[in-house]
Amino acid sequence: MSSDAFHFEPTRYLKDLVRAVPDFPKPGILFRDITPLLSDPKAFHVVIDALVERFVGAHVDAVVAIESRGFIFGGALSARLNTSFVPARKPGKLPAETDRVAYALEYGEAALEIHVDALRPDARVLIVDDLLATGGTALAAAELVRRQRATVIAAAFVIELDALEGRRRLDPLPVVSLLHY
Repeated sequence: MSSDAFHFEPTRYLKDLVRAVPDFPKPGILFRDITPLLSDPKAFHVVIDALVERFVGAHVDAVVAIESRGFIFGGALSARLNTSFVPARKPGKLPAETDRVAYALEYGEAALEIHVDALRPDARVLIVDDLLATGGTALAAAELVRRQRATVIAAAFVIELDALEGRRRLDPLPVVSLLHY
């Protein structure tokens, strides 16, 4: 058996599972579809393990995950880091009193909400989503965290679209992205 049989490149493995879908959700957008990655249990473990590795020992109190694909990774990450999980949702989805921040997307406008009592004032928060594009969604989530007098310690993403410079918009916030396009 060759030594290549034991060689595993996690980044290549994950990238091979991300599907590029042209003109979705509108013409001119190249959508990075993570559903094939999610259907592969090994790939999902690789993603969660890679994110956990970066934040073990960072004293994270809460994971704020962005609707909807951020919930997939945020929930698993929160469980592994033994933190609280806070959903940042589209307007009208949370049952109790909320705070809202509107923001621009690369192809439209949107808003996020979290419950007004979701975070302790001194909480150390990790923001999680599947994709970093222009950074607007993550900036909105960070603003919601700051309004509760908590501290965003980093933002983590499975995929980063480098050409859209979302990382630059989030500066000086530390950003962790596993895959770059």
